[in-house]
Order: sequence, then C-alpha cells, then structure tokens
Amino acid sequence: MFCKMLRLLLLIYYILFSTSVFSKEIPIIVIAPSKKPQSISTVGTSISILDELFFENSKEVFLGDVLSSNSTSTNFFQSGGHGTSSAIQLRGLPKRYSTVYIDGVKMSDPSSVSNDFDFNHILTSQISRVEILKGNQSSIYGSGAIGGTINIFTKKPKEGFHKDFYYNTGSNGLQNLAGSLSGANRKSSFYLGLERFHTDGISAMMHNEEKDRYRNNSIVAKYDYKFKDNITLKSNFRFADTYLQYDKELDTSTATHDEEVDGTESSNNISIIYEFNKKFINNFTLANTYIKRIYGATENSGNALQDNYYGDRYAFTYTGNYNFNLDNSIIFGAEIEDDNIGYNKDLSGQENKHNHITSKFYDLQSRITNNIYFTFGSRFDEHSIAGNEESHRATFAYLFDDKSLKIKSSYGTGFRFPSLYEMFFVYAANADSLQNVKAENSKSFDLGFEKFIEKLNLNFEVVYFNLKYNDVLEGWKTGNSSGSAYTTQNMPGTVKSQGLEFVSNWETNDFMNIGLNYTYTSTYDGAEQDDPDKNSSYTNAQMVRVPRHLINIKTDFLIPNYENIIFSLNTKWSDMARDYGNGNRTYDDERTDDYLVNDLTINYQLWDTYDLHLKITNLLDEKYETARDYSQLGRSFNIGFNRSF
Repeated sequence: MFCKMLRLLLLIYYILFSTSVFSKEIPIIVIAPSKKPQSISTVGTSISILDELFFENSKEVFLGDVLSSNSTSTNFFQSGGHGTSSAIQLRGLPKRYSTVYIDGVKMSDPSSVSNDFDFNHILTSQISRVEILKGNQSSIYGSGAIGGTINIFTKKPKEGFHKDFYYNTGSNGLQNLAGSLSGANRKSSFYLGLERFHTDGISAMMHNEEKDRYRNNSIVAKYDYKFKDNITLKSNFRFADTYLQYDKELDTSTATHDEEVDGTESSNNISIIYEFNKKFINNFTLANTYIKRIYGATENSGNALQDNYYGDRYAFTYTGNYNFNLDNSIIFGAEIEDDNIGYNKDLSGQENKHNHITSKFYDLQSRITNNIYFTFGSRFDEHSIAGNEESHRATFAYLFDDKSLKIKSSYGTGFRFPSLYEMFFVYAANADSLQNVKAENSKSFDLGFEKFIEKLNLNFEVVYFNLKYNDVLEGWKTGNSSGSAYTTQNMPGTVKSQGLEFVSNWETNDFMNIGLNYTYTSTYDGAEQDDPDKNSSYTNAQMVRVPRHLINIKTDFLIPNYENIIFSLNTKWSDMARDYGNGNRTYDDERTDDYLVNDLTINYQLWDTYDLHLKITNLLDEKYETARDYSQLGRSFNIGFNRSF
C-alpha cells in the first residue's frame, strides 16, 4: 500500500511541475471540500452553503429544521416534535451514509446501530455556517461519506469585546434563553455561548394527545492563542445535556406513558497549527466525541429497568498543506481513530467493544488552464476488524471567461465500515459471523452547471447525480454453531439512487428575493428487493422516507419605506414516500402522504441593537408526518428578540 501511495505522489509531483502558472491570485471565498480555503468558482463538488448572514436572519431553533428547507437533496425526517430522533438523508440514502462534523470533530455516534448521527440536539444560536458536500467524500472524510458530508461551524470571536443575548417563547410551553461573550485581539480570542431550551412538547405519536416534554442545556466554547507568528493553538468545546419524553406504543390503553431518555453529547478538539513557511502549513489535532443515552422505564418481566448506551471516539490527525504556487497545492495527512461502545441492556451487565482505524490520505488541487480547475484525491484505511479499504475522487470545474457560467463534475468511490453495534450486538451476532463482514462500497457521479443572468439578477444551478453501493450490511438469517439466527451480513443486492437538483435565487427588485429548490430522486433498494428471504409484503422498490419530488420556496420581501421590517415565507411541498410503519403494528409497506407546509417569519430591526421576530410555523395547520405514525408540529407561534452590544 505504501508503494502504491508513493507512485501516486510521484505522478502528482510530475503533473504539478509540468503545469504553468496562469493566475496571480485565487480569492478565498469558501472553505472547500478538500479541507482548505479555496474560491467557490473552482469547486467541482456539488455544495450548498448557509452562511452567517443566513443564520442571523433565520429564526429556526433547531438545525435540522433549517437544513430541511434550504438545500437540495437534504430530506429531513423526525419521529415527533422537538428533541425526538431526526436525520438528514443526502441524495436519497439512509442517514448512515452521510458524515457530520462540528468544528472539525466527527460526530457519528459509535453507540448507534449504524454509526450514524441524529440532528435532534443541535440548536442554531451558536451556529455561524454550514457546508453540505454532496456525493462521495470518502477520499477526504473516510468511512460513511457515501451520500455526502455536512460540515457545521460554530461562531467565531471577532475583534474587540462583544455580548449577545437572545430570548424567545411560544406555543407548547416553549422557552429558549441564550447568551454569549466573545472577544479577540492580536494574540488571542475566545467565545463562550450558553443556551437553555425547554418545551412541554407535542405527542410524538399521531394517535394520542399526550405531550412529550424536551429540555436541552448547551454550551459552546472556543479559545485560540498565537504563541508566535507561525505557531497557533486552536481549541473548541461543545456540550449538550438533554432530556426527552417519548411515546413507545400506539395503543394508549397499554402504554406506560413514562418512556424517557437522558442524553449527553459532547465534542472537543485541540489543534496546533505550525506554519513552516508561507507555502507549508501543518496541523496536529486531537479530537474527542462522547455520546451517552440512558433510556427510562421499559417492561422486562414486570420490572422497570433502564437501557444505556455510550459511544466514545478519540482521533489524532495530522494534515499538511503545501502550496507549490498560487495555482497548485496538495493536502496530505494521516489519522488514527479509536471507537468504543458500551451497552447495558436491562441492567444485565455492561458490554464494551472497540475497534481502531488508521488512515492515510492526500488531495491534489491544480489549475490546469486559466479556466480549468482539477482535484484528485485518495484515502487508504486499515480497519482492525473489517479489513482494508481505499477510495478515490476526482473533480473538475470549468469557469468561462465572463465568469457567468461554470460547468462542474465529480466522480468518486466510497465505503462504509460496519459499526460496532452491527458487528457485536445485532440479533445473535457471534464471533463466527464477524469473519464474513466487510465494508460496503460505492460509486458516485454528478454533472452540473451554474449560471448567472445579469439582466434578470438570477442565479441558478442544475446538477444530475447517480450513485450506487453494494455489499450492503443488513440483518441476515443464517445457521451457525448455536442454530439458526439473525446476524449482520453483506447482502448481495445493489442500492441505487439518481436524480436531479435545481437551485435558483432571483432578486426581482430591491424589495423581493425568491429562492426555489427542487429535487427529483429515484431510488432502488436492492438490499431488500434482491433478498430471497424478504417479507413478501415489501412490494415497493423505493428507499424508505425518500420522496420522489421535493420543492422548497423561500420568499423574502420588504415594504417600501419600511426596510427595517423583513417578511420571509418558507413553503415546502413533499411528495408521498414509502415507509414501514410503526413496529407496534406492522412492518409492511405503507405510505406517508404528500404535504404542503408554510412557515412565516417577520423580523423587525429596532434602534440597530434589537432584532425582534415573530414566527408562525405551519401557518395553515397542516397535519402531516415525515416518518409513519409520528406527529409533526401543528400551527405554532414563536416570538422573541436578540440584542448584540
């Protein structure tokens, strides 16, 4: 493997130094998919960006609600109201095929079934930016980044000393209080943000009126210090303590009404950045993710016991960034990741399992001509149980001379290692079955263009995507030393997803702006359809909870002569989707109906220091579900203010 990587690096060296320098400067506009700043005009990957100004104007409390209405191919579903389990599906794939990072820390939960991540506890008051990278990103982000990667960045301190205070209240006993202190000078900077959210909630299930309460106490902290001009320490910390009541049964006559879960979610990292010279920058990072869930009363032989899970991850990463010149650079590095899971079912005794992964990666970025930008990257991973995997990705961007049209494309391979839960805790998993478990593998391609029509002040983007993965990890009925049982196995089928993404933004005049997103997704669940032992009632080939058509429209408008008042109307229409139904009733094929939801927000700027808002969620009181049998918010109100000083 080392020889293979060396040959590739030698080839890259030849390409770089046989390429002439065409541009004098590449303006830094975004943080690119390759983990270094670059101009968005050179990005070949399909990417959606929600910046700081967007979050200042958005009055959504939870990040999942923001993502569900402001990007293509980001299907969002939730099993109830605030705080309940929720997820983002990128490009029609289940949530386990997207990786999530907060300030560079990988957030997938080692204790979850598929090593995925729920969005239910991420509040927006401390979020400044989100970048959604679509398509295979495994060459940079490793296992799980088949559908894409979501990078979340918390707020950065600004020069001087700043204070910020936020409060809102609303329907269902909602109370949300947040504040922050931050400051920066030439040598150091800091940020400290606190938030307390509480709601009496709604019923998680559509079939009863029992309210399910939720609480979230969160803290975000950052501290940076510059020892010398070329040595900087950066650190960040995020912690959330949560409590949720939830419904477990459809039948209210037999439900205990005391299902609850206490949760802890934290992430932190510390980095030393060493700038050897202007061309060569080194980053050494130690990161940790810790997630714990303690479930309340469950029935077991008449005794009320608790289940608890914890996931713990440590990762040490070295990343080097060498700029050969203004047009050519390479990012390379190595990573050691150690995942741990603790599992205690009905207080029967703690079981602990772990695995580790060592990785090597690089990503070449080169301007081949004045108009063409090209990247190529590879990653080589060694898993302590599931074996070795490698992935590769190439991207291409062509920017026309008038800067109004860009053509872009990317192709990549990816993989997902089995989770600790899949290897050790699924059904009757045993040591014999682990010998046959290997990673899932994928291929992904997309092609698109971006266009700006100056006369109309209109931006739009169209992208076609096509991806598939095989060796799908699912529960499988097999014979072993203990008899017939279900274990984790690689299925013979292939899962496919293809579709079309359309994004537009039209500034009609000084008083109105219209953004329209449309996603068409066609999927085929080969893991289920090609299973000879499948339940005959599974008749539809679509992936579950993935609508074929999804439309989001965001309209911002001002009243002439009253520019301090902004009206925003978010309209979302979702096609019907396939689902399995709730396990208390049946796992047969069912459907969630199509739905149309409108949210209205009114922002009022007072004295340049107060930002007042009124938000009406589900304006027309639509009754709908994003996951079968689970309620979503009816018409509800949220009023609050923010003051910065």
